[in-house]
Amino acid sequence: MKYRIKPFSYRTLSSLVMSLAVSHAWSQNATESSLQINVSGVRDTDSGILSPSKVLAGDELANKLSGTLGATLANELGVSATGYGSGASRPVIRGLDGARVQILQNGLSVGDVSSISADHAVASPLQNSHQIEILRGAAALLYGSGSSGGLVNVVNDRIVTSMPDMVSGAINSSYETVNQGKSANIELDAPAGPLALHFDSAISNSNNYRIPGFAEQGGPNANWSINPGSPVNVPYNGKLPFSYSNQNSLGLGATYLHSDGYTGVSLERMNHQYGIPTAEGGFIQQTQNRYDVAQQSNDPFDGFSSVKISAANSNYQHTEFTNNGLASTQWKNNASEARLELAHKELLGSKGIIGAQLTGATLNAIDLSTNSYSIIPQTKSNSTAVFLIEEGRYGPVKTSLGARYNYATQNPNTSTQFPSASSQGFVPTSYGPPSVQNRQFNLMSYSAGGLLDIARGYGLGMGYTVSQRAPSAQELYSYGPHDSTATFDIGNSNLGTETSHNVEFSFQKTIGLMRSKASVYRNQFTNYIYGFYTGAYSQANSNFSVVQASQANANIKGAEGELSYNWNETGIGGRIFGDISQGSFNAGGNLPLQPAPRIGSELAYQRNGWLTSATYIYSYQQNRLASWEIGPTPSYNLVNANLSYTERIGKINWTGYLLLKNLLNEEIRYATSPMAVRLYAPQPGRSLMVGLRAAF
Repeated sequence: MKYRIKPFSYRTLSSLVMSLAVSHAWSQNATESSLQINVSGVRDTDSGILSPSKVLAGDELANKLSGTLGATLANELGVSATGYGSGASRPVIRGLDGARVQILQNGLSVGDVSSISADHAVASPLQNSHQIEILRGAAALLYGSGSSGGLVNVVNDRIVTSMPDMVSGAINSSYETVNQGKSANIELDAPAGPLALHFDSAISNSNNYRIPGFAEQGGPNANWSINPGSPVNVPYNGKLPFSYSNQNSLGLGATYLHSDGYTGVSLERMNHQYGIPTAEGGFIQQTQNRYDVAQQSNDPFDGFSSVKISAANSNYQHTEFTNNGLASTQWKNNASEARLELAHKELLGSKGIIGAQLTGATLNAIDLSTNSYSIIPQTKSNSTAVFLIEEGRYGPVKTSLGARYNYATQNPNTSTQFPSASSQGFVPTSYGPPSVQNRQFNLMSYSAGGLLDIARGYGLGMGYTVSQRAPSAQELYSYGPHDSTATFDIGNSNLGTETSHNVEFSFQKTIGLMRSKASVYRNQFTNYIYGFYTGAYSQANSNFSVVQASQANANIKGAEGELSYNWNETGIGGRIFGDISQGSFNAGGNLPLQPAPRIGSELAYQRNGWLTSATYIYSYQQNRLASWEIGPTPSYNLVNANLSYTERIGKINWTGYLLLKNLLNEEIRYATSPMAVRLYAPQPGRSLMVGLRAAF
């Protein structure tokens, strides 16, 4: 049986979200922690406006951790996700995804190609991660200028920064019913003279997952035509074909620790094979070798508290296979990044970081049947950046300032021979390929914000961020069919710089049993880059719709809020929360792939080793779609619960846990997923996960 609640209007939901900010001061015993500007460690996220807007760590991360980064963060405030089965899911922050949401690993770019398409998995194994941070505003300018949605930083601490007293680590294993999923991981840290050594490994294997009802939205006879003249019928129920995921990883690290800092290196090997559950089906085999080095010296010279140099190189590759196992396309990306950060001591009431960053990548996509380019010509991307971030306190006011300048280039292989437009069978209008020309971009981004303490533990904030983004290689130079989205993608080499102006007002109460936070924001874009469905299609490529990279002025406005009682403390705790965002073109019409509004509640209890919680989320129907999108996306009720018990036996903390997901067995389809998968591949049905962790 399915349970439905009567939906509110958008205006009602927005009012509800803002009302979550209102609360009473039940207790004033908590003390405010000191100002933090370090954005790569555990901290009180309520204390500094340069701190991440959200940090998942400890039990909370363990209970929410999924096989993909998007699924792990999908129900966080202001965050949704794309969904391509169990293997590929990327976070969507306040209606923005792709290149507008940069993914980092230990403060350096992941180096994969997940920002190019939603079917490309994030190449950062999560099972041994220690925390996941979401950064916005001035803090995000430390790492990139084009992340108008924000940044997500996955921290795994392979380069250990403090000497362990003895061998320590953790072991975890679990089993999930919905997909017969089995996973296990181990992590070890050990002292070896002046060195701290690290080892981690993880393996997870899951079969095709069970779904509620039929794969096709609306039932087996809906016969959606996402491309002209090509109705598709997908009659599957039970288990969803090509929704499996198999992954393994190995990580090693060694750090030389000395009195004034550390020098460390690490390496990672990751292998991942996962299905693409579109109407046609297929799968991807993904591998990556990653190498990191970091060196930090504390108090290097007068006026500065630390200097840090870090660098990473990622050799990424994935091969795409058709549903009958034929290798069709191979993607390679060799990416390198180096950073210098100088943290200065307090000066005129402000602490800050000044730094520089160099990045370079070579992207190559090959059609294995012809050994020529596929979709995008080989492109070399380079970026040079300098940045300055400051945070200070002046009486009752905390301030943040940030500025970043980037010089970015895109250099495609100018000898690339595109197929002729006549060979693609375009109907009714023909579209030629983009010109293959080098492009240079000067990008200036900056941010300013303030938080006023109107009373002890109460704050009013305002932030303004201007973020500039250069178009990606795919947006500039693509020309060819893309099976996983069922589109024929055409780039535009004349695209200009995309600029976003984001204004946000916030309220927070950070002490007492009852706490709250709420934000309203508006993000105005000049030259917003998007894929425009032209109405034409390519007869030579399964009637795929022609989608051309275009630009227009647009805006996203939204609100989010949370009210909590005794949250993350001993005893009973609870919270209610909600978020809403709405994207539209200034000239009229809705932005594509926008998340639906949500409201939810959560109850938790913890005492004497017991921890249990239950979460309910209602996601509204999404009927504010772009003119070419098929909808609406159905509403759903999501109920999750967990129960765990921890007991220390000798020197080991043993934790047994149960996780219950989608208890109502609801049909869940994300409006943020492209139509080619959203209409034919719902999220998993009801599931139980059982597991055992040991920490020592």
